[in-house]
Amino acid sequence: MTNAYSYIWEYIVAADSIDEFEKLYGASGAWVELFRRADGYVRTELHRDRNHPGRYITVDYWASSKDHANFRTYFAREFEELDRFGENLTESESFLGEFTPMGVLHR
Repeated sequence: MTNAYSYIWEYIVAADSIDEFEKLYGASGAWVELFRRADGYVRTELHRDRNHPGRYITVDYWASSKDHANFRTYFAREFEELDRFGENLTESESFLGEFTPMGVLHR
């Protein structure tokens, strides 16, 4: 049984904020930089909807839900600051859920 943990958020981004949003949430953005400071962080994926401009999802992967909970505790102040900044770039944010990654399928 795996302890791996992930969660997904959906964002609708204001048209004039797309570039800034992609920088903030992308592979070398401030969110990833903050996550990398925590034990158990694995990776973040940013996906842009091909059919709906301005719609994105993020998938954050952690070694365990406990590692993520510890991160939220130890980095609460920094998390809240980034979250407030990100809210200024979006029209809406929706938490889509918590998941147990089951592996990557390859063809």
